Amino acid sequence: MINPMIRAATAVMFAALASLAAAGEPADKAIADKLRTALAMPAMGLEVATVEKSAIPGLYEVQFTSGPVVYSTATGDHIVLGDLYRVDEKGYTNLTEKRRDGERLAELAKVDQKDMIIFSPQGKPRTHITVFTDVSCFYCQKLHKEVPELNKRGVEVRYLAYPRSGVDSPGYRQLVTAWCASDRQDTLTRLKNHETVPENECADNPVAAQYKLGQQLGVQGTPALITEDGTLIPGYQSADDLMVTLGLN
Repeated sequence: MINPMIRAATAVMFAALASLAAAGEPADKAIADKLRTALAMPAMGLEVATVEKSAIPGLYEVQFTSGPVVYSTATGDHIVLGDLYRVDEKGYTNLTEKRRDGERLAELAKVDQKDMIIFSPQGKPRTHITVFTDVSCFYCQKLHKEVPELNKRGVEVRYLAYPRSGVDSPGYRQLVTAWCASDRQDTLTRLKNHETVPENECADNPVAAQYKLGQQLGVQGTPALITEDGTLIPGYQSADDLMVTLGLN
């Protein structure tokens, strides 16, 4: 375990250096090529996707394809695995998580809204949340009861499927039933209210693909909410608390 004093000193050092580099800019081609060669390990399935300058001079933000973000020296002989924080008068800002926010938005933008189950407010929404949901999850059921209130306050709720027990589980088949229904909203609501609904499976339903997407985006349980700016909120929040979180109270 890292000594708390060392952890604090490291955070302060990172903060002092953070303003000196143009984080998020592509690295020089020569350095990027060197790091692609030095850090790629095909036998382990590691291939470098992008190399960018980090907030710390001399360290580069390396994103592996289907893998983690690491921070590497220019030669690739040392790497740091973990989240990078900026520390200032406002507190701690997780720069690595901010990057993930953007990645989540990019992936969600690829999902056709016709493959979601959407509960919209009357009039133009003030914002929207994307919710990875399961039918049998207690807190998913509890959150669903808050949807009318969220809609009333101008929040659009966009559901994606996330069967916690995996593909071909009973929960998966229930979600498929909802997504294959002629009235998806009503069917999802009935299933979350413990009503019996005959199973219905249609070809090319998106449930398995959405489950895979949730895993890719860091979903570890349900409900998992993603805000309009890409922030991941794990777990249930009441409508009142959620409005505060969204800055709309």
